[in-house]
Amino acid sequence: MRAATQSYGEVGLFFCYYKYMVKEGSKAKPQLDFIGQREGEKLLFVFRRHMIAMRKGFYLLLIPFVITSLPILIWSYDPVLFLLPIGGLSVGIILFAYHFMLWYFTIFIVTDQRIRQVTRRGFFGKDVVELRLSKIQNISYNIPGFSGELFKFGTIVIQTFVGDLVIHNVEHPDEIYNKLQDAVSHVVDSKEVYEEDIN
Repeated sequence: MRAATQSYGEVGLFFCYYKYMVKEGSKAKPQLDFIGQREGEKLLFVFRRHMIAMRKGFYLLLIPFVITSLPILIWSYDPVLFLLPIGGLSVGIILFAYHFMLWYFTIFIVTDQRIRQVTRRGFFGKDVVELRLSKIQNISYNIPGFSGELFKFGTIVIQTFVGDLVIHNVEHPDEIYNKLQDAVSHVVDSKEVYEEDIN
């Protein structure tokens, strides 16, 4: 009976330690939403390009399969040739997975301070570009005709003093445009209030 009581006491002590040391310790350090987030920086939203941006991946998925299916149509009496489309489909899936990875891990992070563009380059490389919201002069977007209207994608152009950041094939460019305008307006308004307080 004493041994059972002692083991229950140890379990209770462990949970008390976990609650007050581990959980309270994690509250002291704010959890980051992304790598490279600064202290006090608030994540507003994240967006990526439309699936149409990886159309090359879809082509590379279908082309090997179609090419390896042609011998069956010509020499349909040879059963070994039926393995060719399986190999072609396997190659196509590998090529598609590579382009899907490039699309999926290329993201645009918008915080209350900046825009951070992370572009995946191959399996291990990546490019990171940052743009402070206070440096943005103008934002515009366009939808390229019927296909853009049908599939809901377009181009967003962010103009700054040093140059333009052009983001092609953005999904729902009108919504992203409005969110970016709100973020920039908030930064400009807070900057004007700060300058008035100083004066």
